[in-house]
Amino acid sequence: MNDLKSLVYQHALINAVKHKGKANQGAVIGSVMASNPEMRKNAGEIVKIATKIVAQVNNMQIDQQKSELEKTGGQIQEKKVEEKGLVELPNVKEEVVLRFAPNPSGPLHIGHARAAILNNEYVKRYGGKLILRIEDTDPRRVDVEAYEMIPQDLEWLNVKWDDMVIQSDRIPIYYQYSELLIKKGQAYMCNCEGGEFKKLKDSSQPCKCRDMSVEDNLERWFEMENMGEGEAVLRVKTDLDHKNPAIRDWVAMRIVEADHPRLGSKYKIYPMMNFSVAVDDHLLGVTHVLRGKDHLANSEKQKYLYQHMEWDVPEFIHYGRLKMEDIALSTSQARKGINDGVYTGWDDPRLGTIRAIARRGIRQEAIEQLMIEIGVKIADSTLSWKKIYGLNRNILEKEANRYFFIKDPVKLSIMNLPESAKGTIKRPLHPDFLGRGYRKIPFDGEVYLQKDDLKEGKIFRLMDAVNITFKDNEAIYHSTSFEDARKVKAGIIQWIPVKYNITSSIIMPDADIIKGLAEPQCKDLDVGDEVQFERFGFARLDSKEKDRLKFYFTHK
Repeated sequence: MNDLKSLVYQHALINAVKHKGKANQGAVIGSVMASNPEMRKNAGEIVKIATKIVAQVNNMQIDQQKSELEKTGGQIQEKKVEEKGLVELPNVKEEVVLRFAPNPSGPLHIGHARAAILNNEYVKRYGGKLILRIEDTDPRRVDVEAYEMIPQDLEWLNVKWDDMVIQSDRIPIYYQYSELLIKKGQAYMCNCEGGEFKKLKDSSQPCKCRDMSVEDNLERWFEMENMGEGEAVLRVKTDLDHKNPAIRDWVAMRIVEADHPRLGSKYKIYPMMNFSVAVDDHLLGVTHVLRGKDHLANSEKQKYLYQHMEWDVPEFIHYGRLKMEDIALSTSQARKGINDGVYTGWDDPRLGTIRAIARRGIRQEAIEQLMIEIGVKIADSTLSWKKIYGLNRNILEKEANRYFFIKDPVKLSIMNLPESAKGTIKRPLHPDFLGRGYRKIPFDGEVYLQKDDLKEGKIFRLMDAVNITFKDNEAIYHSTSFEDARKVKAGIIQWIPVKYNITSSIIMPDADIIKGLAEPQCKDLDVGDEVQFERFGFARLDSKEKDRLKFYFTHK
């Protein structure tokens, strides 16, 4: 215990000296856990100790803080955690509880990855708890397959959740709190026509339903089950003079006459997002909510409910929009494209879904690094494939073995080739990691070369084989050594033996298919292996069928 107190004391002093004498409790807790991951299991104890010690340190003068820090042997590191893009959570007072709450309208896409990864990273930093909440209270926006796809996508992202909650299982809870809100006089049943209510709302005027008694509202609430869609809604009372008309008396519950994929026709009264989210965040003990700044108005709406129910308001952290370049993210448009045959499925390479990205060979680590780098800043960010490729290339450069692939193959027999030049060519699987071994490629002078490599009158070196001259559509032996190739500035090209090769195709990001031949040793690859085809780019093996291989192109 004393060791833990000493550690927290040191980190509190470091944080205070760095910030003009005032330590931030959340930053201190995060710093302790970041530097001592094994202590995350003691998160509750660390929070209690930090509360007292931070207050103690903040009562010191800055000179005393510096003196105490020197006594502890602590040093201020130049490199800050914030460089990764993750600022400290504000007002950390107890166990941090976060939630990732997707709508099950389809699988997750790269936009979801930001919220999922950031929540996961903060939970790891503070030793907290992450709740996966499936928000499925709009029956018309539910894809039953998404209940399985979302957890699968999160597993690929290496996001670990502690509890999973499905909102459609909690309908009776929302009914209970609707009734309680009515009894408090803070919600009312409204049967005004939508256009009429909007006119009143926009002019800060109450509708005729707003001043009904609690008894009349309860009677209408219990009759709501017998009404039709659009006949009535339950509204939460707010300030009718609020500067944003959208926040005035917002809808909490409404009638939806559509079968739910999980529940069928069991219910017809469903909560709106702002109501169910606020109720659940409170009941599940959520302390911090990470969300896009497009939810600023929703946060305002939900605060009214918290006030009416006398609940503590969680910390809302809003971040900027993430703009995507050339990525199809609309779930509804993607589904329509799939149904119309435009896309082959949710993992079509033209889509921005997690499963499409994974199928192409983009690594989870690259996406995670990118999202942490972007962080929770309020400014908008633009996400480009170039950035993703750069991060991913740093990973694959070391891990992907090298092979030959030829598109648009042209069959040639090298004229005047000496017998001494024939044999088996050995090339390393990876030039920087020779311990992985070598590929063995038979070379007898009968080769396939890539059509766009062949230039009349030019001299080429076939990698690790011989040098040839291409003239009058024929390959003519020139020399053998690499030194000879350098003297004549020969271009170096890959090649495939005629007798030994594997028919291969590569699906490109725009769904075009490039057909060609791969070297014989590719037969030993397993589905999921990522390779670098020399002079072509990185690719992931997607399927093997007899003597045919299908790859997905990753990037250059």
